[in-house]
Parts: sequence; C-alpha cells; structure tokens
Amino acid sequence: MDYFAAVRAFVRAAELQSFSKTANELSVKTSTVSRYISELEKDLGIALFNRSTRGLVLTEGGRLFREHALLALQALDDAREVTSSLNRSPQGVLRVTIPPAFGRLHVVPHLPAFMSRYPHIDLDIVSTDETLNMIDAGIDVAIRTGVMPDSSLMARRLAPHRRIVCGSPGYFERNGIPRMPDDLSAHNALRLSLMPDDKWFFARSAAKSKPAQKVSESMVVELKGRVRAGDQEALLALAVAGCGIALLPTWLAGADLRTGRLQQVLPQWEARTGRAAPAVWAAYPPKKVVSSKVRAFVDFYAEAFGEPPYWDDGLAPAPAP
Repeated sequence: MDYFAAVRAFVRAAELQSFSKTANELSVKTSTVSRYISELEKDLGIALFNRSTRGLVLTEGGRLFREHALLALQALDDAREVTSSLNRSPQGVLRVTIPPAFGRLHVVPHLPAFMSRYPHIDLDIVSTDETLNMIDAGIDVAIRTGVMPDSSLMARRLAPHRRIVCGSPGYFERNGIPRMPDDLSAHNALRLSLMPDDKWFFARSAAKSKPAQKVSESMVVELKGRVRAGDQEALLALAVAGCGIALLPTWLAGADLRTGRLQQVLPQWEARTGRAAPAVWAAYPPKKVVSSKVRAFVDFYAEAFGEPPYWDDGLAPAPAP
C-alpha cells in the first residue's frame, strides 16, 4: 500500500464525505479510494467511517486519525516546499486579495516590476473590501489596511497607516481652522461609516515644565456632520470639494495635500479612527514554512513601500505619540 496516497485519499474523503467525489478529484477509480480506506482500516485495526445512504461519517477513531494525519501531510508538504525551493525560483499561481482603493494606488502600479523580477509567478488578484476567509477562498496572501484583528493568520507589517485631519482651503476660509481637537465639534465632519461610532481619537506628547520631560495627552472627539460614507475615496472627493473636514490616510490624500487641494490641520496631534494603532499588513495562512512565492511577494512590497513609506514624502512628519 502507498501509505501517503492512502492517507491523502482518507483526508479528502473525510472532507468530501464521498468516495466517488474523492476519486474524481484525485483522478483515480472509486474502487481505488475504497481499497485505500479498507487497507488503512486493516492496518489500524479500527473503522474510520460509518457508511450510510447519506454519505460517510467519521468514527471517533477516524476523527482522531484525521487530526494527526493532517499534521503529517502538512509536514510533508512543508518539507517538499522548503527543499525544492533551494533549486528553483519562486513560481506558481499566487492568489492575492487587495482593498480596491489601496490596491489601485499602491499595489497595482508596482506589479510590472514584481512580474519582471519573478517571471515564473502568475497572479490571481481579488479586489474587495470584504475580509475574506483566506482558507475557504484559497487566498495565499492578503494586503489589509487598518488594525489587524486577532486571528490565526500570520501577519507582517509592511508600512504605517497614518491618518491626517484635512479639508479644502475654501472650507477653512468659510468656517475657520480648528486649533484643538475639541474645535472639531463645531465643524462638519466627513465620517467613515465602517467605524463603530462617530469619534476620532487624538494623542500627542507635550513638554512639561522641566526640560527633557514629556507627558502624553489624549482626547476623544464626538463628531457631527451631514455625510457618512463607507468609501474613503468618496470622503476624499467631498473634502476636496469643500464639504467638510475628513480624517484620511496619507496613502490616499497625499497627492492632494502636496498640491494644496487639501490642507492639513492639527498637525501636532496624531489622529486615529480607533484606539489601536493601524498599519498596512500582509496576512497569510499559518504554516511552518511560508512558500517562496508568498515570501517573494511580501518582501517585494515591504521594499517597494519603504520606511517611512513613499506616499508620505513631502508631508509634515508624524507627531510623536
């Protein structure tokens, strides 16, 4: 018996709950899958499945064997990947998910250089703001912006995700410039509807009376305004049009800030939409050995973005938190 072939057939049969579907996926006969399972059961001295007209159901022993078999198969795949990668460049299809706005501005423009550097990697790009289940969707790596939630995923910080309070010069001429975060309560705030509440969080380090001493100061501001939107590019367009004050990421608003279409206010404060520090992340499913194509993609974009990221060039430096 080809033990590993039998174990792979067992694992797929447990997932598909069908010998025929497993055979079709593995391009073998149904009788071959059935023989594999019978030989495993004989070797283990235990039934792995309860068979009924409704399909296959794992026995208690089958569930235990599957749990350990998955670890063994993953270890074998990892060993093959890390060994074979020594003699070849990264290759294969890389399935990537990106947020539409950030992807259009800062992922897609670098793709020609990535494809030139790695000619054997083919890309399947899914552009969506939805947080996909990477395992179910077959995603190899996800670019995400904001706060990385606790999860089983591996994540690497690629760049900071800095936000700036800004509006058009015309808006400030009509309504005045806020000098402190509390002043925003008198302004029309363009708010992101994806946030749980209408609040912005501010922090800065202020000097104390004695030299070289600093104290952290923080503030939470309740907002009001006529517009909430789930699309940051819509908020950018409204801010440029003079409809209010927005809290926008520099990767999105940087060009308009540099040309003067937008004006930064409260530059001495670090502003966020939540308490946790956001960033630009590369997330990928947990594995003992990260595939060479995923590692190549993540390393490439960390290098391309830079530290500090190129989209902050020409902007006032971030204040000390």
